[in-house]
Amino acid sequence: MRKLIGVYGASGCGRGIMPLLREQYGQADLVFVDDAQAPGRVNGHDILNWQDFVRCDVKEKSVSIAIAASQTRQVLARRCAAAQIPLVEARAASVVQMDDVIIGYGACLSPFVTLTSNIRIGCCFHANIYSYVEHDCIIGDFVTFAPGAKVNGNVVIGDHVYIGSGAILRQGIEIGMGATVGMGAVVTRNVPPNVTVVGNPAKPLV
Repeated sequence: MRKLIGVYGASGCGRGIMPLLREQYGQADLVFVDDAQAPGRVNGHDILNWQDFVRCDVKEKSVSIAIAASQTRQVLARRCAAAQIPLVEARAASVVQMDDVIIGYGACLSPFVTLTSNIRIGCCFHANIYSYVEHDCIIGDFVTFAPGAKVNGNVVIGDHVYIGSGAILRQGIEIGMGATVGMGAVVTRNVPPNVTVVGNPAKPLV
């Protein structure tokens, strides 16, 4: 083996990220890493547990964390750091990225994601298919966008925020750390930390 990339998570999210890495890194050997499903094989790739992956004797080794739950992503990112295994970005060829966009390590950018200009994004960002981020947004660490999430300009999003499928965030608002925006919600006001909002216009879930 020359270069080994492990997709951490062999469930739905991981199976969506694996083809992106296969296209990006055609010369690398690719495996899934999943303690619950190893040993096994899915979609043509072996499933290893973490310890077996760490023991693989290769020249270069990296991981893409394909786990939707942000707190779990953070735990696994720390595990990789402790083992001195870097996180690799997974990026579809159809991703559009414009001027002055800075993205932290370990992002997973699915097909047809759009990032316009002057955007700052933290580590381990997950952007699912057809989601977009408009100009001058600041996005924290371990943030997750479900398919079709729409974030307009000058929005600030805290760490560990989840934006549901088809949700729309109005320009200029702030979403607090750990908040959840429900599927299809239209958010027109700031959302406090650790609050779930739903509906149109979005309101806190009681």
